[in-house]
Amino acid sequence: MSVSAVAPLTNLVHRAERRLDRWSVDSQQHARRNAMVASTALAQRRAERLEVEEYLAHLADAPRAPGVRDAR
Repeated sequence: MSVSAVAPLTNLVHRAERRLDRWSVDSQQHARRNAMVASTALAQRRAERLEVEEYLAHLADAPRAPGVRDAR
C-alpha cells in the first residue's frame, strides 16, 4: 500500500477522533446547562413554598373578629 493511499484513511481516522472528542465536550456542557436550569427551577419553587408557608402562618396568627369561626 502506498503512502498516498494511506493518507486519506489517516485523515478520516483523525477527523473521527476530533468529532468524538468534541461530542464528549458538547455533551458535558449540555448536561451542565440542564442541571443549572433544573437547580434554578427548584430554588424558585422552594422560595415560593416558603413564602406561602410564611403567609399562611401569618394568617393563622392574625386576630379574628368576634363571632368569626375558624374554617378548619
